[in-house]
Amino acid sequence: MAFNDDEKPPVSNAGSTKGLVTIKTPIYSKDQAALTADAVTALVELNATSSTAVREGLDLVAVLDVSGSMQGEKLASMKKAMHFVVLKLTPVDRLSVVSFNNSATRHCPLRSVTQAAQADIRAIIDGLVAGGGTNIEVGMQTALAVFAGRTTTKARTANVFLMSDGQQNNGTDARRPDLGKVPVYTFGFGKDADHALLSDVAKKSPGGTFSSVPDGGNVTAPFSQLLGGLLTVVAQDVQLTLTPRTDDPRDLGAMTVAPGTDYTQTTDDNTGVITIKFGTLFSGEARKVAVNLTLLDSTDTAEYDAELAEAQHSYTAQGGVQNQTPQNIFINRTPNPSDDPSAVSLKARSVMAEMARRDHAGAIGEARVMADRKNLEDARYRLADAQNALEDVVTPDDGGRKLVGMLRAELLQLLDLMETQELYEAEGRPYALASETSHGRQRYAARGGDMDAVRLFATPRMDAYLEQAKKFEEDPTAPLPSADDDVKEEIAANPLAAISGPIAFYIRAAIQALQEIEKLVAPPAN
Repeated sequence: MAFNDDEKPPVSNAGSTKGLVTIKTPIYSKDQAALTADAVTALVELNATSSTAVREGLDLVAVLDVSGSMQGEKLASMKKAMHFVVLKLTPVDRLSVVSFNNSATRHCPLRSVTQAAQADIRAIIDGLVAGGGTNIEVGMQTALAVFAGRTTTKARTANVFLMSDGQQNNGTDARRPDLGKVPVYTFGFGKDADHALLSDVAKKSPGGTFSSVPDGGNVTAPFSQLLGGLLTVVAQDVQLTLTPRTDDPRDLGAMTVAPGTDYTQTTDDNTGVITIKFGTLFSGEARKVAVNLTLLDSTDTAEYDAELAEAQHSYTAQGGVQNQTPQNIFINRTPNPSDDPSAVSLKARSVMAEMARRDHAGAIGEARVMADRKNLEDARYRLADAQNALEDVVTPDDGGRKLVGMLRAELLQLLDLMETQELYEAEGRPYALASETSHGRQRYAARGGDMDAVRLFATPRMDAYLEQAKKFEEDPTAPLPSADDDVKEEIAANPLAAISGPIAFYIRAAIQALQEIEKLVAPPAN
């Protein structure tokens, strides 16, 4: 099924697509490796520009639960949150509203959100009435049919907001639909929602996350956070390729990606090339990939720089593909590497902090499984072990200390929510699931009602929208700036941000060209 009736929007704000996503020089878990068999972890980081002057157009389908259990305060809260969403969108963005109970209804096609469309869509939202059962699968199928029928797709991102407060009907399963390349952001509203299913749907999609909304909570704040990302998508089809160096048999024994990154990953059996697909990147987001490198016994006896692999990224922006200059992954090998812990560099400590975050996320997943088996005591012990492990993390800077502080807050909150089995099942499980998808996708997800203490992976636009959402909850009639107004404010605060990416791109390209020339003219080694 496909509708084929999407409105044609105006062209999104086009501009230079150079340097929208950059790759940092890799850093390593140790400054030197031995000439004998050794191992090192390299951290490869991609960063999206902080500027939102150039972004992809947003196509959003809101899939809203209007089953009988949504009557009253829940439905009112959802309607208010959707009004916030509608008011933030611009004519470049398109919105379709789908509601579901026993069946699904598409209330409007993908409409360019002009002022006239805003009024029409808000009237649709106000007219939603709760009743009936909960068939999440048919709601998702309808949303996917909206995207299947799009006639305008260039420089546009397809995304779904799925919100439900209940269990799906017997005989249906929202995990079944093929989501393709559509990210799905799911919101579990209240203790009776099927949080595990909603988390699975988000994980099945590329880049989607699961957020939890406790009973009595408002939906505007978590909606605002993901909207703050979707209105700042600067690149799509972001991909990292890791190519092992096979021309020198002295060094690389094996190369693998460390666990903890929940993205599509493939390895070519013949070449060993690893490809990781990240999907979209929001303005201000980063993606960190930890690469474990096993080193062979070297035939050399003197110190040298061992070239191990090459990292290269690509992305699509404004309909065009950008292939970026590769970065070398190498390590200094020496007969006598330092083993003094006090001499560890700040860069190495940064790698250790990232690996500690991954271990932390793994501990949350293990504790959730224990609690699901009604073994709360062991689950709490596992979280306590994770707390103790954080005490051993030596943070490299203020950013590292802030990270560790949020990780501690996350564990403390989860420990509180595991006091009893009843509390865990009502609030602890959804909190843990939201944490897991957030860490795995390196993307913000709301972990219950307290959205200020744990801001892991939040972007500047998300921070701004959280404050706007709080004010909107207090007074929905107060003027709300549009996404275009937000861009203007960001440019006024940092006018160089829009050109810093392209400038950095051309400077990097010039430096690398000079380095290649230097290799050509350098005298041969004796």
